[in-house]
Amino acid sequence: MSTPLHSALPSALSAAVGPVPAGVTIPLPPTFDSVEAERRYRKEQLAAGFRLFGRFGFSEGVAGHITVRDPEHPDRFWVNPFGMSFNQIKASDLILVDHEGNLLHGERPVNKAAFVIHSQVHAARPDAVAAAHSHSLYGKAFSSLGIPLDPITQDACAFYEDHALYSDYRGVANELEEGKRIAEALGACKAVILQNHGLLTVGESVAEAVWWFITMERSCQAQLLAMAAGTPKLIDHDTALTTRAQIGSHLAGWFQARPLWDQITASDPDLFD
Repeated sequence: MSTPLHSALPSALSAAVGPVPAGVTIPLPPTFDSVEAERRYRKEQLAAGFRLFGRFGFSEGVAGHITVRDPEHPDRFWVNPFGMSFNQIKASDLILVDHEGNLLHGERPVNKAAFVIHSQVHAARPDAVAAAHSHSLYGKAFSSLGIPLDPITQDACAFYEDHALYSDYRGVANELEEGKRIAEALGACKAVILQNHGLLTVGESVAEAVWWFITMERSCQAQLLAMAAGTPKLIDHDTALTTRAQIGSHLAGWFQARPLWDQITASDPDLFD
């Protein structure tokens, strides 16, 4: 769906758009006439998200998962089949699991850690339509430090006072109690650094959750590089908050993912199968 820029353009985007002629449009999150259409869209977005994770090299064996709520049954979520390459996942490959761990659709099992973590995150955060986690290189390296991201770049400001640290790593997540502790640490934030483990992000859409993961991974890389080179200069509190308001909203997260979605759907059209 697109909307004329001169209509009520959301403030999250208006600051980034310069003067434009009347009638020019900008993409905005779509609306749906049926739950079936929304389900199909969410599954296609999820498949595209996995292709992006594969493209960015976020895979590590069978670790990593992205989930999205079913629009009709919010206590169920779609997720990647256990052991399938991110680079090959199609919308038709996705499996459906409820919050009790029952496989409701699909022919392959769910990664137990995906169920343990994501079921509890979705249960604790009704607003979290999607959640993303993987063992990306810089995210897991940064997580070993047990510190939060600092506001040292414009991009990192998206997470300023809007991410948490979970410091109670106890091995591979196999028990629901571990998922509950992670969800509790996440709180109302858009992301949590899982110490000695990696990153987890959430959003009101798959695109948003995936974008937060990608840009958080890069922000971890930037801070590691800056700390190795010297002592980074911090952006001041007020400026960091102002910047977060500009680039850290739900809509801003969805919109910043648009170029990536355009690229991956053009290069990997089979993900829609």
